[in-house]
Amino acid sequence: MTRLLLIRHAHHDYIGKAIAGDLPGIFLSQQGKSQAAQLPDRLTEFGITAIYSSPLERAIETGGPLAACLGLKIEIRDALSEIHFGEFAGRTMPELDLDPAWHRFNLYRSSVRAPGGEMMLETQARIVAELERIHADHPDGVVAVVSHGDVIRAAALHYAGIPLDFYERIEIYPASYSVIDLYPHGPRIVTLNRV
Repeated sequence: MTRLLLIRHAHHDYIGKAIAGDLPGIFLSQQGKSQAAQLPDRLTEFGITAIYSSPLERAIETGGPLAACLGLKIEIRDALSEIHFGEFAGRTMPELDLDPAWHRFNLYRSSVRAPGGEMMLETQARIVAELERIHADHPDGVVAVVSHGDVIRAAALHYAGIPLDFYERIEIYPASYSVIDLYPHGPRIVTLNRV
């Protein structure tokens, strides 16, 4: 059995204000740095054997204190990156609220592509494929995976057998962790959005 600890990156200044998406150069806020510093105390009891991260700075920063505490190297995987929001990236929430394309994208995540970006179905396919590779590489391990809210939602929905269009029914807070055990006979969601 592989135990996956899916960790959303900690707080940054775009949260609740604009779509950061996969824009580079977005770092943790002071609040986020404090949240990341607390992760070792919250997670060392799990006996983590490996740490993987999205290539975006805020995810790597979040995993840094945990990696330092455990003496582990962070393995960067592109497939763990945020959904590619295309033209939505960098826009503020008030701007997006006036855009019908934003509303369609959020109503039908399984079938509507972000303009110039990715469908959440594609995001789900890449995160699940990556988690299955991690499972194969660590069949008896406990692996921390630092990623992004929508990406973790997509993985949780897959393993729960819930359609993607219900993604709004799951909340994934900054610096939260979700635990999914992958057995040879299938997955089991142990914890979701633990803060």
